[in-house]
Amino acid sequence: MPRPRIMSGMRPTGRLHLGNYLGALENWVRLQDEYECFFCIVDWHALTTGYEDTSEVRGNIREMAIDWLSAGLDPEKSTFYVQSRVKEVAELHLLLSMVTPVSWLERVPTYKDQLQQLAGKDINTYGFLGYPLLQTADIIIFKANFVPVGEDQLPHLELAREVVRRFNGFYGPVFPEPLAKLNQVTMLPGIDGRKMSKSYGNDIVMAATAEEIRSRVDLMITDPARIRKYDPGHPEVCTVHSFHSTFSRDELPQIEADCRAGRIGCVECKRNLARRLQAAMAPLQERRRHYEGRPGRVDEILAAGSEQARRVAATTMAEVREAMKI
Repeated sequence: MPRPRIMSGMRPTGRLHLGNYLGALENWVRLQDEYECFFCIVDWHALTTGYEDTSEVRGNIREMAIDWLSAGLDPEKSTFYVQSRVKEVAELHLLLSMVTPVSWLERVPTYKDQLQQLAGKDINTYGFLGYPLLQTADIIIFKANFVPVGEDQLPHLELAREVVRRFNGFYGPVFPEPLAKLNQVTMLPGIDGRKMSKSYGNDIVMAATAEEIRSRVDLMITDPARIRKYDPGHPEVCTVHSFHSTFSRDELPQIEADCRAGRIGCVECKRNLARRLQAAMAPLQERRRHYEGRPGRVDEILAAGSEQARRVAATTMAEVREAMKI
């Protein structure tokens, strides 16, 4: 029996950080042993909010591929590819746009939210309005059974399901309705306690060296009420403790007890965390060095994956054209 199929993607907007790794990539690595996986570097999606400057897109594509490989994604187990190299996705997006009401796109919650958040950018374009429909094409062209998503992406997936029902109602049962597979997310704050984000400058990139990890940990916000080393601490308000909760689980009860009792200072606690982070990221760094020294191999992986993805997409589009009689 064929394995169920999964599709997901990321925009190549810069180096990935630990929040991306724990929030998505770590989960993808587990899924590739159970599912037939298609993972896409969605460079067209990067243009929806960054169309005015595309100078770094090509470089970011390769960097993202290296991040994926360093995380443990295996091109022998998964197909990972570049969106713009599978032209059939654009064709399907065009055909879906003929049958999708504009009101469906306008009611997607993230549409108005991002218009407000990115008020300084000119994103009143069809590309921005229609990017959930392009996501739909990304998913259904591979007839994906499941899409690993966070809860914030559920409205996009529900739109995809509605579009599938509408298309199948007009032309027959071409596409399955994709189901959500909620990510097993480990929430990791940035070094300032806010959500980890490149735009906030509070991230720790997956490519960080041991020294860079140490310097980023040194900048982490700790308990503001703790003035002296032996003052009792409050781990629940400390960013360092949030990281220990993920990377030092075997010692967490002792770390919490020592903090609350004032037996360990924040400087020592940060040093312990830096060592933990360095050890956890060592396998990623080893894989990164392997592929950074072989850029031609990375390009070959993307080329082979894109060709494989295009073969599957071409088969689907042949079915779509037949169903639509065009």
